[in-house]
Amino acid sequence: MNARLLVALIWFPCAALAQGFAGLGSDAEGFALPKPDKGFDFPADHGAHPDYRIEWWYLTANLTGADGRDYGIQWTLFRSALRPGDPGIKDWSSPQIWMGNAGLTSPGRHFSAQRFARGGIGQAAVTVAPFGAHIDDWHMTANGPGIDSLEVAASSEDFAYRLQLSADGPLVPQGQDGYSVKSADGTASYYYSQPFYLVGGTLTLPDGDVQVTGQAWLDREWSSQPLSDDQTGWDWFSLHLEGGQKLMGFRLRQTDGTHYTSATWIEPDGSPTPYGDGHLSATPLATASVAGREVPVRWRLELPERGLDVEVSALNDGAWMDTVFPYWEGPIMITGTHSGRGYLEMTGYE
Repeated sequence: MNARLLVALIWFPCAALAQGFAGLGSDAEGFALPKPDKGFDFPADHGAHPDYRIEWWYLTANLTGADGRDYGIQWTLFRSALRPGDPGIKDWSSPQIWMGNAGLTSPGRHFSAQRFARGGIGQAAVTVAPFGAHIDDWHMTANGPGIDSLEVAASSEDFAYRLQLSADGPLVPQGQDGYSVKSADGTASYYYSQPFYLVGGTLTLPDGDVQVTGQAWLDREWSSQPLSDDQTGWDWFSLHLEGGQKLMGFRLRQTDGTHYTSATWIEPDGSPTPYGDGHLSATPLATASVAGREVPVRWRLELPERGLDVEVSALNDGAWMDTVFPYWEGPIMITGTHSGRGYLEMTGYE
């Protein structure tokens, strides 16, 4: 048996491998479900929500090196509960499972790494005051109250990074006041972002250290069943536009060949305008052969209500996350009616 599949079956027995982490389309099985009009409670919602089956702390950054090259990094911590249960259990009987993914992309190289941990033994956790998230020595740690100022670090045999982040804009709710609908069936998650981080720090590559600056985007999302059974994967975009606006958009692919879409247009002051299914158009323009799969690496994105008609292209076509649940994740360049940089994540390509 493939070793990675064995790990998946041991650690994530409810995993739907085509959809990605933790069986996003399976039944909620006694866990809590998101409801409209809840609102967020900060700083508590920066922490874990063990009543819900899955959640993640997901950071991407578009960076420019002192060497003049473009780079991107990803840092993600996932929490999954095997069953509803006491989140305060402090031993191996804890139902909480943690997974960390880290990636670093340049125009010519892509690196990925992964960590696993069981809850209750101190190997991985998230705290609220002060905020901190870690798995082994990978960490996302606040330098003050809330999450406005963070240090983020990860390392592996091939790469490492340590970055300082400072937000110059507000937190942004996605969907309707943070209630993000994912299908016509009404499956949903709670979802907010901090898309206004300025970044500085160091990347460590096989040929040495590179000092970098840039922009970062943090997503926080939790649910128990965010996808429907007929959805096979997603294409998710985050755009930093040169005018200071931001755009989050996703396309969920369905078995009948149709798609469910959602988007949020974010003004430079952080004011969001959500757009439901059908407003955002995401059309693949070119594919590349990546890890034996044909994966779209150039797209046309259209949001007519905002006059947006752009092409996004991968900085590196081979930005494949070779992890237990493999997926494509990498920085993108934006041209057209708007220009800028961003990130693209694609799951479920077989």
